[in-house]
Formats: sequence, C-alpha cells, structure tokens
Amino acid sequence: MQDVQAAEPDALNLWWLGQSGFLAKWRERYLLLDPYLSDSLTRKYAGSDTPHTRMTRRVVDPSRLAFVDLVTASHGHTDHLDPDTLRALDPRILICPSGIGRLARERAAIEPWGVDEGETVEAAGFELTAVRAEHDAPGEALGFVVRCGPWTIYHSGDTVAFEGLGESLRSFGLDVAILPINGKLGNMTAREAANVASEAGAKLAVPCHFEMFEFNTVSPEDFVRECDRLGQQHRVLKAGEKLVLG
Repeated sequence: MQDVQAAEPDALNLWWLGQSGFLAKWRERYLLLDPYLSDSLTRKYAGSDTPHTRMTRRVVDPSRLAFVDLVTASHGHTDHLDPDTLRALDPRILICPSGIGRLARERAAIEPWGVDEGETVEAAGFELTAVRAEHDAPGEALGFVVRCGPWTIYHSGDTVAFEGLGESLRSFGLDVAILPINGKLGNMTAREAANVASEAGAKLAVPCHFEMFEFNTVSPEDFVRECDRLGQQHRVLKAGEKLVLG
C-alpha cells in the first residue's frame, strides 16, 4: 500500500484497499469505507462449494490504521462489515444502515451510528448522505455520498443498477463515483456501472468489487470500454494504489 504519510496535504487522497474498501484522506482526517482486511471469509468457506480463494494479497494490516477517524459499512455482508477487520481497527465511529445496527454492534464491539436513506450526518470532518441501494432487505443496505472539503465521493456499496440511480445522484456534483462491477450476487455489471457514472455526471468513475475472490470477479476491460464509448473519465486502480485529486 502506498505510503499514507506521503499523501498530498491539500488534495483528496484515495486508496483502494481491495473489494469495496477505500481509505480517504482530506487534510489530517481519515475515512475508511467498507474495509475488508482479513482472511475471515477464506477460512469460513474453506472446503465448501464456494471457496473464497484470494486473488489479491491483503494490502495493509488493519491494526496499522488505528489513526482512522471514521469507518462506514454499507451493509452487513462480511466483506463490508468484517468483525476481524473492525476488532483490529477498534474504530472511534462506525456509520451504517440503521437496519443492521445490532449486527454491527456485535461485530465491531462499539455502538454504531445508524442512518436511514436520505439522512445526512457530520462526523470527524466528513459529511455523509445515505442514499438508496438495492442489495439486501429494505433498510439494510445504503450507499454514501461523502463530502470532504471541496470534494464529493459516491461510494455505492453493493447495489444493482436500479432505474433512476444515476439521475438521482446528479445533484450532488460528484467528483468520484465508486461502483461495483462484478455483475452478480446483487451487484451491477461493468457496463451498467459505467452508465450509472455517466448518468450521474461523475467527473471520474472508479470500479471496485473485483480481483478479490476467484469465484466472484470480472475483468475491468468491459468497464473501460463502456466508459470510453460514453466519454466517461475513469481510473482503474490496483489494490493498494493511491488516487490523488487536486
């Protein structure tokens, strides 16, 4: 993982941690989005019909991220709300859908801050607006629009590309749209992700939810081709790589 301490001080710094996990830094504030930084799923499904064989190494030990101010979990699946990761992090603040509050409390060993669709909260220098996602039961999955200084990030969590998703995000003036591309298990396809970013008017589209587990991945090539066709700016990161805006 590229050195956090070498981050540009007046820019938005964004690292992909693998799967849907991202670390954002604005000035001296740090936000973790959906971190999965353990091998808990590989252990859990070893010998099963769906072995979670890793394709990408863990980019950082979560205990090294104890400086993080705020953590989010978009829903309750373990690759987004991982007890091994959260216990190692010992987060000060955990924001998640109110519908998974009990599960988050059990996994993180802290009282989470539950939010509902349309709600905006401020914490640790970040402003987060919970937006609709279609993945789990109603109230159990959300996306987050994050404002930090002059920057606005959309982190979709897991969701299908439901009708009107992109259009519903246009008013936020997105600098970055982070979208899953694996196209199964309740997620949009690579081409759908490119179209959502374009419809949202995002200045930059960043794909995620690929190259973590062998049974649930896809090449980002279709995403890149569709973005190019649409004239949508995009950036495909490697696990641990940093994106700098500003």
